[in-house]
Amino acid sequence: MNLLHERLVVDEHGQKQRLDRYLASLGRWGSRTHVQKLIDAGQVLLDGQPARARYLLRPGQTIEIHWRPTDDGLVVRPEPIPLNVVFEDEWLLVIDKPAGLVVHPTPTHSGGTLVHGLLYRWRGRPPGLDPLRPGIVHRLDKDTSGLIVVAKDPHTLAALGRQFHQRRVSKEYMAAVWGVPRASTGTIDAPIARDPVHRKRMKVVRQGGRMARSSYRVLGHRPPISWLAVFPETGRTHQIRVHLAHLGHPIVGDQVYGRARKLPPGVTVERQALHAAALAFAHPVTGEPLSFHSPLPTDLQPLWNYCQSACD
Repeated sequence: MNLLHERLVVDEHGQKQRLDRYLASLGRWGSRTHVQKLIDAGQVLLDGQPARARYLLRPGQTIEIHWRPTDDGLVVRPEPIPLNVVFEDEWLLVIDKPAGLVVHPTPTHSGGTLVHGLLYRWRGRPPGLDPLRPGIVHRLDKDTSGLIVVAKDPHTLAALGRQFHQRRVSKEYMAAVWGVPRASTGTIDAPIARDPVHRKRMKVVRQGGRMARSSYRVLGHRPPISWLAVFPETGRTHQIRVHLAHLGHPIVGDQVYGRARKLPPGVTVERQALHAAALAFAHPVTGEPLSFHSPLPTDLQPLWNYCQSACD
């Protein structure tokens, strides 16, 4: 693959951010691990000089990245996976992802992902995009349904990444949780870090974590379940699931951050009851405001109907 050369200027949101975290948050150069490898190999220059991954940035500094998209040993081939595309133009598309669909390939999910479906739809990978995560700006967990935006070219990917990084993207989720929050509205401001013992889990920490903030509003409740609208201001891994569990109200069906409980008669839940219901951002090329809404999937409808009189 050809060597790519890119240059960017650190904006105000990069203030005191680690170099590796800042670049990874833009979604352009793969995972944070891959970004760290680029830095360690001297392929990232800060103001013309090699820098360490932990260097704390200042607005106005110039970053140069010299890189080749990596496949991490995986070969991703197009697969005819149906995608529910709710919007598409020459620069991006918005997809309503079903529960059970993994967004991009990993060593444990080498096929059948949203990326495989994208490559089939595009008849190949657009030039300059990462082989494993082509155009992927943000992610949804496998068992979370709802809206996700994908870029078709590097410029659009970087522009969308900046909007997410600068928290100019509006996101709304619907979540069914156990119990009833004491306050009908609230904000959970609690840093998140990876669990040092269970490495696939995240947890709220007092020190050393990344700042994370989520707001919520109770839509309705009927014991033992409440429906919430949740508005994540940051985008940490498993953020909503971790925050709601920290609040004492884990998401119904969440087998990682909750525990099995008895559901109301006639109600079944086969996955975590979390749905990305709304997404709004400025078009990265035209500047036009874009807003999208996704109805609650049919598999979560019985849970909604259970408290319908309170949730209407």
